[in-house]
Amino acid sequence: MAGRTVVITGASAGLGAEAARRLAQLGATVAVVGRSPQKTAAVAREVGAEPLVADFARLTDVRALADTLLDRYPRIDVLANNAGVVLTRRSRTEDGHDTMFQVNYLAPFLLTNLLLERLTSTGPARVISTSSKANRSARVDLDDLDGAGTRSEMLRYGMTKLQNILFTRELTRRTQGTGLTATAFHPGVVPGTEINRDSPLIGALSRYRLLGRVATLAEGAAPLVHLATMADPETANGDYYHCLKPNGPVHPQAKDDRLAARLWDRTAELLGLRAT
Repeated sequence: MAGRTVVITGASAGLGAEAARRLAQLGATVAVVGRSPQKTAAVAREVGAEPLVADFARLTDVRALADTLLDRYPRIDVLANNAGVVLTRRSRTEDGHDTMFQVNYLAPFLLTNLLLERLTSTGPARVISTSSKANRSARVDLDDLDGAGTRSEMLRYGMTKLQNILFTRELTRRTQGTGLTATAFHPGVVPGTEINRDSPLIGALSRYRLLGRVATLAEGAAPLVHLATMADPETANGDYYHCLKPNGPVHPQAKDDRLAARLWDRTAELLGLRAT
């Protein structure tokens, strides 16, 4: 990875921090993006990287982050959309959106689009999105993008992760022939990570293996590192990995090209982005 620039969001702790360590060890220049100034700076010092603070619950932070990245990095080889959160109570951001919807899906969609010209114009690049096997139990409603009509918070979390997969599918289609590749992955159930910071119940269920096999931090980061370093990313373009296995199981909606295109257009309209 020598000479390559990797941007990792949600890198102040957990699998994002672990991936930053491993990619820095491989020679990459890493931009460590996190919500906590103290934790982000600590990880950045550890790996000799640059700390960038952004709270994805504020879209102004996302736009400022994009401006900083464009100013400081003439080339971005890997954008890892890893920031995320699980909540057990519904809340809204200052932008007026459901918090999980904004942090898990809307903010990375915005960041990717703001960086898209740089990603597609400076050589082969990769966009990697952290999704979840929870996508299989949820569904996307174009008339209810933030899941306001969904009572279960876990189903709404799964909805955001299904949206990540549909985003990956449509990004692949829209950037075909540019050298950009896009993939999504489920990291495994990793207890004690920052994504569960506001959901102690989910953390407890993870620790006691009630959500499936528990993965170590290294195992959770492994798919991100693998997708960032694989020799031929075209073989994974548009794919969803379940841990290190390609073609992971997904909700039937995840393979709906028309839904992916319409979701993209609705999201761009919601964010006031120029149609592409």
